[in-house]
Amino acid sequence: MSAQPVHGNPAGRPRVPRTIGGISDALRGSRRAQFFAELLEAQQGPELDCVLSTWWGRAMLDTDPERDRVHAAAEAGTLPTTTMDEILRRRQERATR
Repeated sequence: MSAQPVHGNPAGRPRVPRTIGGISDALRGSRRAQFFAELLEAQQGPELDCVLSTWWGRAMLDTDPERDRVHAAAEAGTLPTTTMDEILRRRQERATR
């Protein structure tokens, strides 16, 4: 298992720029309004950074080419899952290589 992106992007750029405009452009439907509501309430500094980071993650999910397939599999109960114990075991194996 790897933390590398499944879908590559040209020049290694993220699908969604980590900017207010990039995030806004990527969000679907009413999520854009929610983003701006939180953004306008956040104070400069850690609070604003948190809003941007949270919504950037959501924007990345909204623009994932596999989003609809993954969502359907999750709804159907067929999405592959793993346990934290399995994840830790794999990480320990990689660390010893």
